Amino acid sequence: MTNNEKHIKEPFMHITKRTDIKPYIAWLIRLIAIVAALIVSALVIVSITDYNPFEVYLKMIEGNFGSERKFFIMLQNTAMLLCVSLAVTPAFKMKFWNLGAEGQVLVGGLASAACMFYAKDSLPSWLLILIMLFASVLSGIIWGVLPAVFKAVWRTNESLFTLMMNYVAIQLVSFFIMVWVPNGSSVMGVINQKSENGWLPPVFGQKYGLNILIVAILTVVMYIYLHYSKQGYEISVVGESENTARYVGINVKKVIIRTMVISGAICGLTGFLLVSGTNHTVSKELAGGMGFTAIMVSWLAKFEPIMMIFTSMFIVFLQKGAGEIAMTLGLNESVSDILTGILIFFIIGSEFFINYKINFRSAQKEAE
Repeated sequence: MTNNEKHIKEPFMHITKRTDIKPYIAWLIRLIAIVAALIVSALVIVSITDYNPFEVYLKMIEGNFGSERKFFIMLQNTAMLLCVSLAVTPAFKMKFWNLGAEGQVLVGGLASAACMFYAKDSLPSWLLILIMLFASVLSGIIWGVLPAVFKAVWRTNESLFTLMMNYVAIQLVSFFIMVWVPNGSSVMGVINQKSENGWLPPVFGQKYGLNILIVAILTVVMYIYLHYSKQGYEISVVGESENTARYVGINVKKVIIRTMVISGAICGLTGFLLVSGTNHTVSKELAGGMGFTAIMVSWLAKFEPIMMIFTSMFIVFLQKGAGEIAMTLGLNESVSDILTGILIFFIIGSEFFINYKINFRSAQKEAE
């Protein structure tokens, strides 16, 4: 080697993308991440409280499975989060970044509440429910199609557009509550509490039974739609490459608008279920952040509707469990949020090791 030649040394480590990881290895990595998160959470609990970590974890389990009522509330919350996740999945699979699910759910719930408020007892309950369903789905579609049209025709940024629509929806709800509740409390009470007109009937003897059943059916339909329909194939192709989609004769603008019609419709359905089947009222917090949590659920499940059942349930388990330990153990609510954040952080971080591999320089090469 001459003095002018430079010796290029291999880096100590480099990252490569995995292409053939086996499913059981991926789930093993996720399991290790959960165990690591529980260990770190236990250290946090010991350092800032006097409680036994196992006692805290037991309270989290009791918060979800401690009674039949708690169990069905957990299933109801899972169903609603899953419903929003199903709504954003087709758009995300198409690489249309719909961040407006929160607003789409809100306008759907507002439409249902308006029907209940103005119809009161003038219509039979079954007819009012059908009108509410139609109004909610239509409202969600309108809220979803607006950014889709602007994206398809004028190539606007869908992330900013859909995010902006959330704030418009929040202010719409605030405005109508001020109209309907003139005393200035800004709190909408339970609508039609005496007559229960427009309320979804119990199923299987449970208040939330119909909500859970509808979302279960929707999950199966969405799975079939994405995997076995022509439109599902078109969504995948557009998501891979719009140029390729155009080359094979797919109308990209039509696919974008059609997919957001579906996404908005399901969000509107969620708003209907929350108002008619769960809360029987409307507020700015109706969606409760589900529009953003659903993004994480969909992403963790790799846009697979069946897998979203488990990711939704896990997220709800953490949220309800955190609330339980804050209430029963007298811990600050921030502590429960910290534990939830640690668990979610480790789970999201595990996806890096599932998708990428860290390669270290071998000892032999080091010696050379």
